[in-house]
Amino acid sequence: MNFLAHIYLSGNNDDVILGNFIADSIKGKKYLAYPPEVQKGILLHRAIDSYTDSHPLVKKSSAKLHKNYSHYSGVIVDIYYDHFLASRWQDYSEIPLENFVATFYKLLKRKFDLLPAPIQRFLPYMISENWLLSYASIEGIARILYQMNIRTKNIVQMDRAVNDLKEHYDDFYNEFQEFFPQLQEYSQKKISSL
Repeated sequence: MNFLAHIYLSGNNDDVILGNFIADSIKGKKYLAYPPEVQKGILLHRAIDSYTDSHPLVKKSSAKLHKNYSHYSGVIVDIYYDHFLASRWQDYSEIPLENFVATFYKLLKRKFDLLPAPIQRFLPYMISENWLLSYASIEGIARILYQMNIRTKNIVQMDRAVNDLKEHYDDFYNEFQEFFPQLQEYSQKKISSL
């Protein structure tokens, strides 16, 4: 899953949310340097990624993209799934997406010193371009994929994946819709066990 889903699946504990958000920047056992609830978020993120990557429905979505995007197909599916979550947010939360995102950005500013340096560097862009809210539109996803393509040096022309999303929109959405409630249940149990 991408940023929005990870944040959403973290529950209401700010430190767990923070840990889940920064987890990709924390390698190996370096998570042990963080406060216990942040550690919990980092471990939750790793568990969500593992569960997601091995799930048959996610593999089915990824298989549609593998020919054109190779090992980046999983990253693209994560972005697609964040789009479906954002675009149908009212099905998953009573808090409007704009409010949810604004509260999250405030959390990051408040806990800025705990953020790894790479996240501190991209945070101003994330907030000014409102990445999380932009996931709700096809245009926003196109911008995200364009930026990802630049970061990956145009290896697989990831920016073209917006066309795959449009072409197979219903298929990807149906796979997400079946998968996401399972991930929600898994995440809730995982939080309790950490």
